[in-house]
Amino acid sequence: MNAPSDMQPEQIAEYLTRHPNFFNDFPTLLADLHIPHPHGTHAVSMSERQLIAMRDKVRMLENKLAELIQFGEENDGISEKLHALTLALVTASQPQDIAAALAIHLRDGFAVPHHALRIWTLTGEPVPGPEQPASQAARDTVAAMPHPACGPLAIPEASNWFGEIAPHLRAFACIPLRPAPAAAPLGVLVLASEEAKRFYPGMGTLYLDRLSQLVGAALVRMQG
Repeated sequence: MNAPSDMQPEQIAEYLTRHPNFFNDFPTLLADLHIPHPHGTHAVSMSERQLIAMRDKVRMLENKLAELIQFGEENDGISEKLHALTLALVTASQPQDIAAALAIHLRDGFAVPHHALRIWTLTGEPVPGPEQPASQAARDTVAAMPHPACGPLAIPEASNWFGEIAPHLRAFACIPLRPAPAAAPLGVLVLASEEAKRFYPGMGTLYLDRLSQLVGAALVRMQG
């Protein structure tokens, strides 16, 4: 058996774990042992150290709960805005209504200052927009996107779709417009902002995917 001076901290921890009654057999140790304070330089008793550890854990859980509540409130807000846009798309009777609904709700509801919409498979009356249709290369890039792409502009030519404001844009979300997850894209919606952190690589795309399907389904309905 190892001498006390040869024992490693792991061995002591393992021993105490296997002998939970140790401090019941030696009750005075709890009052006599003093260990460094985790947030200071003075020593405290083991029982006080346990109390400090419990307080730290409670504080951590409170912070985590506050964070979850904040996320929940933010998600509720996004859901309400998406619901309002959904109602506008459901009542749209022509492609121009879809473009108008997106312009209003993206700007006023979601505070997205700039966007560009390009549709290339809609038959009948076209969606109004600048005379800069997407090239075949852009369409191929969009078709290869399984989900919206956030961060740097994933479609280089799309920079020209924003006109004079283009040099000031720092963050983008390129959203393939699909009526269903596995469907071919009918077009693309590009969101843009001067704020570099507004859209960033790795951000969640759940609501952007839903927006993709909402707009895609509305476009399919226009085709009868």
